[in-house]
Amino acid sequence: MLRWFRLLWLLDVAWEKATEDEVSVLTGWLRTAPNPQRKRRSTAAAPPGSVNLRTGKPMLRAGYAPRTINHALSVVSSFYDFHAHQGNGPVVNPVPASAQRRRALAHRSPLEPKPVLGRARLRQRVPDRPPRSIPDRFWDELFEKMGCERDRALLEFYVSSGARAEELLGVRIGDVDWAGQRFWVTSKGTRDREVIPASPAAFLRLASYLDQSGIPAADEPIWRARRGADRPLSYWAMRRVIQRANSALGTNWTLHDLRHTAAWRMANGGKLTLPEVQAILRHANIQTTSRYLAVRVEEIFDKLAEHYSRPRVQPSYPTGYDPADVAAVFGA
Repeated sequence: MLRWFRLLWLLDVAWEKATEDEVSVLTGWLRTAPNPQRKRRSTAAAPPGSVNLRTGKPMLRAGYAPRTINHALSVVSSFYDFHAHQGNGPVVNPVPASAQRRRALAHRSPLEPKPVLGRARLRQRVPDRPPRSIPDRFWDELFEKMGCERDRALLEFYVSSGARAEELLGVRIGDVDWAGQRFWVTSKGTRDREVIPASPAAFLRLASYLDQSGIPAADEPIWRARRGADRPLSYWAMRRVIQRANSALGTNWTLHDLRHTAAWRMANGGKLTLPEVQAILRHANIQTTSRYLAVRVEEIFDKLAEHYSRPRVQPSYPTGYDPADVAAVFGA
């Protein structure tokens, strides 16, 4: 919203008099402007938009992503919808909407396939990329690069529970059910208290970490910073832990890839049904969970190598037939 109002101030247009023309200016600027968060101070950093050869994951490009542009349009649209409901602002929302799409999705069952409909004007086409999980051999490398018991315990919890990054970092000592091998988190969307199971190995790592660092106060998160004053471990600090491991390994994994890895292992392990995985991951739509059933390219490398190394089938003829005669009759 601040970006939107800065544009209106620059154009000297009152917010209640904004039209689709101003929204078009915002969209055009987002499509062409460089994103300041993509600037890298280190000259050794990979250029934006390049692909990491080890992981196969592309780096974020220099500009704003299509999802970011669509999110900005959704926020501005919701702002004007709210004020229209209150009787303020313009009668027509300046952000164009697709009436056909809204009607088609209004009463659709989540079990039905999502229909393919045209986008509204100014909306960007978003490529449908499958979730990226960490293959086992890369996971072992990443785990070995964790420098303390706290980080190893966190990775065990992430990959066995599928909890979101900030949800797990907010867990307190009273949220841990040691006997039941589960813990409670504050949900990202609803802010409700929800229970998540985790592996026994994760709780063993957590016990070892608490033995080393001590048990924090009941109203404080259990994950603490190791340097400086005693304070909770922040998302950005944990993100930096993964970045340091990436620098040493030459990879570009993210914290959210750990959730993808947990989801992929649960969905393809053969022990849990898809609705059970949906309940653990707390997805609102089972189609979101079903995306983790997609085949990873890394999984079929060995099969491809076997296919490429297979010798060509040589033609053979029954006894009594001369290959030269067959070639003369039917061609070489």
